[in-house]
Amino acid sequence: MPFALLDKWRAPAPKPEKVAWLGGQAYAHRGLHLPGIPENSLSAFRGAIERGMGIECDVQRSADGQAMVFHDWELDRLTAESGPLAQRGSEELARIELSGGHDRIPTLRRMLEEVAGRVPILIEIKSRRGSFRHAGALCQAARRVLEGYTGQHAIMSFDPRVVRWFADRSPLTVRGLVVTEENDKALPGRIRRRLSLWAARPDFLAYDIRDLPSRFAAAQRKRGLPVLTWTVRSAEHRERAAEHADAPIAEGGGVA
Repeated sequence: MPFALLDKWRAPAPKPEKVAWLGGQAYAHRGLHLPGIPENSLSAFRGAIERGMGIECDVQRSADGQAMVFHDWELDRLTAESGPLAQRGSEELARIELSGGHDRIPTLRRMLEEVAGRVPILIEIKSRRGSFRHAGALCQAARRVLEGYTGQHAIMSFDPRVVRWFADRSPLTVRGLVVTEENDKALPGRIRRRLSLWAARPDFLAYDIRDLPSRFAAAQRKRGLPVLTWTVRSAEHRERAAEHADAPIAEGGGVA
């Protein structure tokens, strides 16, 4: 009971109409990527749109302050280039081809132009521990691009500071806290999750499918925070997501 009262005070539940659109559909994790269609590419996003799926994507900040759609800190895994993405300018990044296809790294603005409100978008803002300066600049870059975009969209992050940045500076933006319990299920981990919730003040949770069912996730869902779950990769995951969450973020065998 004390935790429930503290949750209500420190991280109030959103108005239902603000978050109603989040549930009831599947989201393609980094777009609908397949052999020949790289993750976080415009082709993967088009594939999701054709399937009627929402889209989950990742953004990072270029050296010249632009929001780029890309997952890794380094270019090495996903392109023929190497080194940190953050050390390259947006024009240079936009010329880099993604491995396994012919798409190039898109800006967030280009991605929004492509989706054009046809399906909902979840935008994960990448952040590293330590100084918040870089992540704060990325928040600002993303908000600048999202201004005027009328399609359904939300931002989310593992970093409570990112979520709180939007709560304080862009309160109309739907915002989510990404959560994984991993092996941290004892009392110290439960306390850390609560502190992150209170610091972030999210509208929804994006929860690790490996941790469901979760008493913490269930308690937040009961009081009005939708729970999405990642990464759903199998039929068993889909069944678990249907029972314990409002929507799956899926790829591969997890796509129905």
